[in-house]
Amino acid sequence: MVLKKTKGGLGKGLGSFGLTGTFKDGHKGGYEVDITKIQPNPNQPRKRFTEDDMTTLVESITKHGLIAPIAVRKVEDHYEIVAGERRWRACQLAGLSKIPVVVRDYTTEEVSEIALVENLQRQNLDPMEEAFGYQYLMDTFKKTQEEIAAIVGRSRSYIANMVRLTQLPECIQEDLIEGELTVGQARPLLALKSEELQRGALAIIKEKELNARQIEQLVKTLQAGKKKLASTQPKATAELRKLMQRLKHSLGAPVDIRLKNTKKIQGTIEVTFKNEEELMRLISYIEGE
Repeated sequence: MVLKKTKGGLGKGLGSFGLTGTFKDGHKGGYEVDITKIQPNPNQPRKRFTEDDMTTLVESITKHGLIAPIAVRKVEDHYEIVAGERRWRACQLAGLSKIPVVVRDYTTEEVSEIALVENLQRQNLDPMEEAFGYQYLMDTFKKTQEEIAAIVGRSRSYIANMVRLTQLPECIQEDLIEGELTVGQARPLLALKSEELQRGALAIIKEKELNARQIEQLVKTLQAGKKKLASTQPKATAELRKLMQRLKHSLGAPVDIRLKNTKKIQGTIEVTFKNEEELMRLISYIEGE
């Protein structure tokens, strides 16, 4: 197996783990394993894999097979993926029964670091996956923000700001996941002390399509108590949050229920979709087809 050296990289980079480069001789550096014997890393920071994201890769694997093996480690009676979960999933969609692998001897901590670096290098993570990935390293392996910064090639302040996103209400986190809100738009909301203010500010942001600078000014105004949240819906009760979770589970998509400030129960239900396929699926579901 001959590896090509790569210039630059992200933090330590995958090269420090021996995982960069291409395999000149196909998968002769490893061997084939029954695809059912391979399991994903349960602490993989990337939580969402869609078929749309992998269409081109599936077509390539169907035509040419998997050229570069995935990296795995032996865990009891199966193999756990170290790097290459997206390729493994694409191989499943392509109908492969066996997949080329190279076996590495890594600790659980190293596997977590590799998974985070690999996804960041390929820009596969949404902001919340990235934030919770850093939080996992801090909570589980007692990594400091300085150590994580060195691993991923970021500044300590960047890591600190990303981790703080985990303190935001679920509705704002969902908007970050779906790309409805940028990190620059969401970060100023952390300065607001209550979820009620944060949710109210979010409603105004969406209603007026505010940019990051405008949101910073909105937050300052709210902190000074100079603005009433006319657009703020009543604070979500535990019952309402459970109802939103039920709808999210049934529809397979994020749901937000917004109530009006009236004596009668009135409001709107917002369902988020990210492509035409999801829209048509939701329409079919609603129509009962």
